[in-house]
Amino acid sequence: MAGVQVGLRDLHYIKLKTDDEKTGVEYDYGTGGTDKPKKIAGAISARISPSSNTATLYADDGPDEVASSLDEITVELNVKDLSLDVQADLLGHTVTSGVMYRSADDVAPYVAIGFRSVKSNGKYRYVWLYKGKFNLPEQEYRTKEDTPEFQIPTITGTFVKRIYDGAWQAVVDEDDLDPDEPEIDVSEWFDSVYEPPEV
Repeated sequence: MAGVQVGLRDLHYIKLKTDDEKTGVEYDYGTGGTDKPKKIAGAISARISPSSNTATLYADDGPDEVASSLDEITVELNVKDLSLDVQADLLGHTVTSGVMYRSADDVAPYVAIGFRSVKSNGKYRYVWLYKGKFNLPEQEYRTKEDTPEFQIPTITGTFVKRIYDGAWQAVVDEDDLDPDEPEIDVSEWFDSVYEPPEV
């Protein structure tokens, strides 16, 4: 029986090194390609909001054709904590001896993000977003009152399609996979960014 999404966990990210028509796409797996995507602890919510541009052609006194193209994709993440190392990675800041330094010249890198969402049947939906940049988050600090109030960081990014192949997202439902033909091993979903099969 198909399930309904009820959760969010295992939020990961990795930097995008190259994306062009000639050489293709390369993510930052480190020297020798052994580094895996990094985990952001405590995923709370993820909102993905694609937008599109639509044009309508009118003929014979009425709408006749509709064409649309993908615009930017807004991604909003709420997490338990954004460590200084994660902020530095996502926003281009520098960390030295445990101190993070922000500069007006910092440039956020392109990154991919992946996560999974448990469904009511116990299976998961797995997601990768291929290319985006995050914006500086708001900073709010409040005094502690009688009843503690959690101060949950939110970070928002803008994602786009890749230049190389136009891909912007990969999604798979674990309960749709054929166990007799394991073309996709979801246990390895966060070992690397899942790529479309070569045609």
